[in-house]
Amino acid sequence: MNVLVLAEHDGQHLNPITLQAITAAQFWQAPVHVLVAGNALDSLLDSLSDISGVAKVIRAEASHLATPLAEDIANLIVSISTDYRVILAAHSSFSRNALPRVAALLDVAMISDALEIKADQTYVRSIYAGNILTHIQSQDTRQVLTVHSSHYIAASTHGGKAQVSSISVPEAFHKTRWISTKKAQSDRPALSSAKVVVSGGRSLGSAENFEQILSPLAAKLNAAMGATRAAVDAGYAPNDLQVGQTGIVVAPELYIAVGISGAVQHTYGMKDSRIVVAINQDPDAPIFQVADYGLVADLFTAIPAITAAIQ
Repeated sequence: MNVLVLAEHDGQHLNPITLQAITAAQFWQAPVHVLVAGNALDSLLDSLSDISGVAKVIRAEASHLATPLAEDIANLIVSISTDYRVILAAHSSFSRNALPRVAALLDVAMISDALEIKADQTYVRSIYAGNILTHIQSQDTRQVLTVHSSHYIAASTHGGKAQVSSISVPEAFHKTRWISTKKAQSDRPALSSAKVVVSGGRSLGSAENFEQILSPLAAKLNAAMGATRAAVDAGYAPNDLQVGQTGIVVAPELYIAVGISGAVQHTYGMKDSRIVVAINQDPDAPIFQVADYGLVADLFTAIPAITAAIQ
């Protein structure tokens, strides 16, 4: 039986976390198929067929999939599910909206955010914000799961020779409908895939300080901006910048935590970063326990000085 990976994209570009999900899918040593759902997919499919390790790219194209609803994606996957013993995706807001519906329709367990895949349908998951690792085993004949993308290297975008096939798309689900999408426009790199992330906490004090203090540093480092849940809840930053257990999980080359205490909810979302730099005036802040480099200083003095020193 084959393994199906649900691709995540914006209609033009593939989300890099899908490449990591493709690597995870190769654990089963079975043909890996990638499902791409949307509308006007020509430019996207050209690049997908070149991905190493992909045997087939499945094209599901329909006008109502231009802005796909979770219900439509779930019905689409279920319509082809008999050909697959494993259905997976990278753990994101998109997949954790759609795949639990798939699992419910197939009457199987949903395994979310797997850190590691082991033999005998066993998976390693973290609980209590990453403080405890658990091993769970699924007895279902069909596995539905999401994987923690930062724990897998990205599949190569070259060297593949996948065939592309089209499938018929089920009729649109009419009990819900798409109304509109609001996206924050920015020239900065996407938070989920940035190599450098500059994040701020509630200590910044206001949305104005968040922008004035952190933006110049992020601009010089060509970094994405991030925020803690407390900063988002206080209105200092938009929700799509939230890093943490209930936000976006990141694993950049460099993560700069500014005025962040280090609550487990936040550190869960950034602890896989290669290098962590923490700047906080409290020497006992928990963030220093996960930081590679720490600076005990007033952020309102330290960050402008660091920004000015960067050429």
